[in-house]
Amino acid sequence: MCRNIKTLFNFEPPATQEEIRAAATQFVRKVSGSTRPSKANALAFEKATDDISTVVEALLQSLVTTAEPRDREFEAAKARARAEQRFGTTG
Repeated sequence: MCRNIKTLFNFEPPATQEEIRAAATQFVRKVSGSTRPSKANALAFEKATDDISTVVEALLQSLVTTAEPRDREFEAAKARARAEQRFGTTG
């Protein structure tokens, strides 16, 4: 369920609000144990996602590092290569 939570710090270009929101949504899904909340819990689910997004954005802005920013495309290519090795080619 949390496979979509990716490292968001120290990338060039920086993480977008959409990426932060997606990670927050995955976190709330994991913690709540449901991928889609009931109507009764929808407001709490959305509020938690909003709150976590805000906290993550503040965290990412406050973190410091001396490491060079990672290239988003290079990291994606490495992940694809790992997936291909692990699962084989599809098609």
